[in-house]
Amino acid sequence: MSISLLGIIHSVPRNKRSLSLEITDRDKNFRDVLMHLYEWHAMLERWYREGMAGDTPSMPAPGYKWRNLKELNYQIWMNYQEVSLSQAIRKLELSHERVMALIQNHTEEEIMTKKHYKWVKTSNLYSYFAANTVNHYIWAIQRCTEIAKKL
Repeated sequence: MSISLLGIIHSVPRNKRSLSLEITDRDKNFRDVLMHLYEWHAMLERWYREGMAGDTPSMPAPGYKWRNLKELNYQIWMNYQEVSLSQAIRKLELSHERVMALIQNHTEEEIMTKKHYKWVKTSNLYSYFAANTVNHYIWAIQRCTEIAKKL
């Protein structure tokens, strides 16, 4: 996880870090953003675990299709409204470590070769790892920067 993501949060005075913006968007505060990342890490870990065991993972989540991401992301948001910012930071740090360990368990060939693992179908591990780490981190840095500026 990018140090700059936590750096953005820590650049805001401690007494303002848990405040929410008065907006209609889903992610109103730092906790919301971090828990979104955390949950997508958890989904990736489940896909990986099930796929490597020879099963076909339910993606993105049981009961949801890719076309229902807005509803899924809203449900994720709802599920974590009682989590504190400090809990969110710790959860994300731990899930990030677990995902990085998964990545490090593979060779570049295993990560980059399309169809190397049956569960990724016509894709490769890279597309799953990137979508749930770096691509999401870029979004999170942008969102947290917006929040920090408005607090």
